Amino acid sequence: MRRGELEEKIAVALMKFATLLVVGSLAAVFAIVLLRGASALDLAMLTQTPSGGYYFGRSGGILNAIVGSLLLAGGATALAFVLSLPIALFLREYCKRSKFASFVRLSLDVLWGIPSIVFGAFIFIIMLSLSSRASLLWGIITGTLFILPIMTRAMDEVIGVTPLKLREASYAVGSTRLETALNVVVKQALPGILTAVLLSFGRVIGDAASVLFTAGYTDSIPNSIFQPVATLPLAIFFQLATPIPEVQRRAYASAVILLIIVTIASIASRLGTRRYMKYVIR
Repeated sequence: MRRGELEEKIAVALMKFATLLVVGSLAAVFAIVLLRGASALDLAMLTQTPSGGYYFGRSGGILNAIVGSLLLAGGATALAFVLSLPIALFLREYCKRSKFASFVRLSLDVLWGIPSIVFGAFIFIIMLSLSSRASLLWGIITGTLFILPIMTRAMDEVIGVTPLKLREASYAVGSTRLETALNVVVKQALPGILTAVLLSFGRVIGDAASVLFTAGYTDSIPNSIFQPVATLPLAIFFQLATPIPEVQRRAYASAVILLIIVTIASIASRLGTRRYMKYVIR
């Protein structure tokens, strides 16, 4: 056997092993969480808020955490999208390869690597300086800062692979740079943009550290953005912290619900990508 063939077989074997490792890890997580939480998962958990003594094994559910997570993650994702898309378009369509664009990308990469709890601590300091209480609004702001670098860089890379010929054709028919960016570039990059949005949604809905001090926690569903809000990751943490086995099983059931939400977001990303691929010119 030649050396080149041997190296190729080793590389292929490593690829297969890495793939099996990822798939196996995902299957193991799902299996362990389902086995430990399936017995506690019932309709009451999905339709009721915690009643008195819920964390001591009595009746109730985590509807407050489910609704709170969706509100916080949805609000943060929407706000991050409103900020990320203009930034990505500005970097690609107006700055291109300038030093300023390189500096902004470097800054976003650094922000991407910062632990989420640092964002929470930063917003918490601002809250203290304003004498403000933890609320859904501050949780959304924290979540936005957390996923803004992720969403922006993902959109930046997707927009960057848009064929130059499309831009030139748009300019040739008299379109302005802004019209080209919105009507041609965004439509061409739409599948990747949608993936970036749903990926960011999955990141923020599963994070507990960033909103631990800023969103607070409550057993009720908030009526306004100025009230505290419960989230599924914190609900899981608080339930696992108790010594009562029944409550710990409910924590795993809560994790099952969180996994289902993230899985639905991932499937929606795949379906949306396929649907909007018709706009992509290869």
